[in-house]
Amino acid sequence: MHVLVVEDDVRVADHVVKGLKAEGWVVDHVADGREALFRVAAETYDVVVLDRMLPNVDGLKILQTMRAAGDPTPVLILSALGDVDSRVKGLRAGGDDYLAKPFAFSELLARVEALSRRKAPVQETTSLSLADLEMNLITRTVTRGGKPIDLTVREFGLLEYLLRNAGRVVSRSMLLEAVWDYSFDPQTNIIDQHVSRLRQKVDKDFDPPLIQTVRGMGYSLRA
Repeated sequence: MHVLVVEDDVRVADHVVKGLKAEGWVVDHVADGREALFRVAAETYDVVVLDRMLPNVDGLKILQTMRAAGDPTPVLILSALGDVDSRVKGLRAGGDDYLAKPFAFSELLARVEALSRRKAPVQETTSLSLADLEMNLITRTVTRGGKPIDLTVREFGLLEYLLRNAGRVVSRSMLLEAVWDYSFDPQTNIIDQHVSRLRQKVDKDFDPPLIQTVRGMGYSLRA
């Protein structure tokens, strides 16, 4: 089970993340509202634990954006604002449950487990495509315009992530964590190098180009 914890209080975040991991959950943590928007747009989670008051983008704005985009992921709002009006506002914004701080971890865990049971099972995807680019996840093959494209394991993983998030902007940190499985190092240019090589194979002899650079943000695969 995969949960996203969006919490800027270091002590609270550490408590929740360690507790969920000890229970066997796979946990991602972000402390910034803008980064949280990137994550919920790019990843699939079973539950989101969402603080209300966050840097850059408020928690309720994140929740409203998710629901407007048709994202049904169950959300547990975690907030120091525990009065009735605040709870009602959070639930009406699209929250599935509301837990006020301070809280007992056992209660948070029980609520997260209950929310995870609400999510409908996701049908396994066997192929991905955009325009004339096609990827078969069973045979691990890629074609464009019917012509086979030979990719390395890393290039295949990079293209798969871009295809799963086609039309969305994905940051370099998201690509590093998803494809290389390590945190963002501002000094590395490994992403740019691999995207450049991937472009040579996917875009060079085809029209229109699909891999777009979004200045100051990252990359996007768009028709």
